[in-house]
Amino acid sequence: MSLNPRLVKESFSEIEPVMGKAAAYFYGRLFAESPHLRGLFPPAMDIQRDRLFGALTRVVWSLDSPDGLRCYLGQLGRDHRKYGVLAEHYTAVGNALLATIRRFAGDGFTPEVEAAWAAAYTAAANMMIEAAEADAGTSPAWWTAEVVDHETRAPGVAVLTLRPGAPFPFTPGQYVNVQTSRWPRVWRTYSIANAPRHDNTLRLHVRAVPGGWVSTTLVSRTRVGDAVLLGPPVGTMAPPGAGNSRSLLCVAGGTGLAPLKAVVEHVIASGRRPNIHLLFGARTAAELYDLGDLIRMEAEYPWLRVVPVVSAEPGYDGMRGTLPDAVRRFHSWTEHEVYVCGPPAMVCETVRQLEDDGVPPSRIHRDPVRDP
Repeated sequence: MSLNPRLVKESFSEIEPVMGKAAAYFYGRLFAESPHLRGLFPPAMDIQRDRLFGALTRVVWSLDSPDGLRCYLGQLGRDHRKYGVLAEHYTAVGNALLATIRRFAGDGFTPEVEAAWAAAYTAAANMMIEAAEADAGTSPAWWTAEVVDHETRAPGVAVLTLRPGAPFPFTPGQYVNVQTSRWPRVWRTYSIANAPRHDNTLRLHVRAVPGGWVSTTLVSRTRVGDAVLLGPPVGTMAPPGAGNSRSLLCVAGGTGLAPLKAVVEHVIASGRRPNIHLLFGARTAAELYDLGDLIRMEAEYPWLRVVPVVSAEPGYDGMRGTLPDAVRRFHSWTEHEVYVCGPPAMVCETVRQLEDDGVPPSRIHRDPVRDP
């Protein structure tokens, strides 16, 4: 079977408007035909359904970009190991997926479309299986980590320091899936807020989200000495390479500061001295939870400029407004390498503005939207 991205995309566009119903049908079909797989999933499936079709959407619209698709699916396959996913499970998932496409694509589901989906899924599954099998010989499926420090920085915001029980290699800018003992099989993603350290520790910046099982547990119920599980590091937002001498603009909203702080730490440790502007935004001054540490970094490294930005406190004695507004107030960023992380609306507006101002998309680094 040969890939036919056009047929896959055309049929998928018919399903996107009814994504919620299609996701529910997919999991119902999967668990009805393979009930033993239910134990691999969390008790509540709402976020899992969003993740499934978020991943599927990315795969479908990346079929014309094989290199990027292989990188993404390789990470996905390695990450699935922490759930206990085996190669044979992909067959059941593929059968349920094809049944879902058949159910919701309507009259457009022809034999040619079915063959195109089968070929695309087989290729994607093989990439994930190969990556998982290659990783199995070199890395664990998950790491146990001890909480060695827990500091409440602002209402509903905590900074946790974790020490994995085995070496945990990662690239600054990546994020990690975390599971607590309170909520088995429920994983949530958090960016790593530091560059690699000699003591193998990681820092996470966690904001408690209303109704967030894992975030609330990490902020309010986790203590020093507790253990958590970590999945493998994922994400493609990496620091500039050794040969890149451009100045940096980092735009961080809330706990979106975490991966950008890791990137800045890495650049500092590399010995290079590019000019770095770090715009750190929040609604109120009290929510600038890491400002003290950033000011200490700025004092030690004069080529780092930290600009706090507050959007909802009229009496704030500093730069006021949204982060996109703040970005507009400076000179052109067209010669900079840009990193943006934070609330999705802020990220999208900032990226749109930077592109309108002439910053090449290849120099704007962001990761796909993730769970808080």
